[in-house]
Amino acid sequence: MSIQKPKGTQDLLPGVVEKWQYIEEKARDVCRRFNYREIRTPIFEHTELFQRGVGETTDIVEKEMYTFQDKGDRSMSLRPEGTAGVVRAYVENKLYGEPDVNKLYYIGPMFRYEQPQAGRYRQFHQFGIEAIGSVDPSLDAEVIALGYLFYKEIGLKDVRVEINSVGNPACRTVYRDELRKFFAPVKEKLCKDCQSRYDRNPMRILDCKKDQEYGVGAPSILDYLDEECSTHFAKVQRHLTDMGIAFVVNPRMVRGLDYYTHTAFEYKAAGIGAIDTISGGGRYNGLVGTIGGGGVDQPGVGFGLGLERVLLVLEAQGVDVPGVRPLDVYVIGMGEAAENEAAKLLFELRSAGLTAEKDYLSRKMKAQMKSADRFSARYTAIIGEDELARGSVTLKSMATGEQEEVPLASVAETVKAKLDR
Repeated sequence: MSIQKPKGTQDLLPGVVEKWQYIEEKARDVCRRFNYREIRTPIFEHTELFQRGVGETTDIVEKEMYTFQDKGDRSMSLRPEGTAGVVRAYVENKLYGEPDVNKLYYIGPMFRYEQPQAGRYRQFHQFGIEAIGSVDPSLDAEVIALGYLFYKEIGLKDVRVEINSVGNPACRTVYRDELRKFFAPVKEKLCKDCQSRYDRNPMRILDCKKDQEYGVGAPSILDYLDEECSTHFAKVQRHLTDMGIAFVVNPRMVRGLDYYTHTAFEYKAAGIGAIDTISGGGRYNGLVGTIGGGGVDQPGVGFGLGLERVLLVLEAQGVDVPGVRPLDVYVIGMGEAAENEAAKLLFELRSAGLTAEKDYLSRKMKAQMKSADRFSARYTAIIGEDELARGSVTLKSMATGEQEEVPLASVAETVKAKLDR
């Protein structure tokens, strides 16, 4: 029996991977305009990083991490999300010593052991940003705006923004006590996970799909915000309004990770059935200190967007994502001497910045022209015995069928001039 890919993974084949490249290029372009710089962190880290950073009461740490002992008997985990690794790199490399806010982005694979479903894989990919070093509410709004603009520019339709404040540790301590009082009469009816969350982090009960009915009428955290948190949240809303980004305040929104403080947000869009949340993020003012062991602390805010889900929603909404790009030139050589010249011309075309290809199977002219069509070549450069004797090629436009003879030394220049028209 042949070996197949692991469950929950996928092969991104030619013809599909070009769509991924398009999405990734859009992400990089938006980040460039917002002055975010790329960071690349290891795919695996010490397990303690995620226990500290993501939170031991989260489903990710309790159930979903790929964890293993390495040959030094150290506990390692494949990264289930991007923020913890970025913050670890920020602390370890002393980026907090830089005079400006560190605005970073990443694109790469993450790993979670969960049941595969629409837009969810065990190896998935995220585009995320982290802005570390400021408590300014305008930075929260900027992060939300960057994600919103990214979705807009790739063509996603009807993207909605929902925001909430999850307060600070002092607010949440009072709020959690109120939630425990609220859920106490139905504690035994909650699922096993939420019964465990009742004592450790009752806010996570609000995020449980199984126990939604028991959360109806639960107290709102917005009623427990102190002046600092209320003022911060009001300013975030003001900045979003000034930017023209529509949003809805959802007081029941609870992000799935423990490190969030103040602003939490989600992006929603129709296209994948009943599930309309496509990504989210928020502020994490205590995370740097937690991961840094308390020696260094800096406020931060960011998001993580799943690229599989982006492509799934784009497809469901009927948005055309550019795939394979047309080839500039397909070179055809007929005969051994012409084949040798074709190989030389191919390198010259590529060196000039053009995309070029030729036949490697010694096929006849008709088969090579079909190959040029499959590559959506704009031009074919044909070298036969007559062309070789004259030191030229027959350059054919595949769109119009028009042909002209061009000196071998001028093929690249001629094609580039035609493509620039």
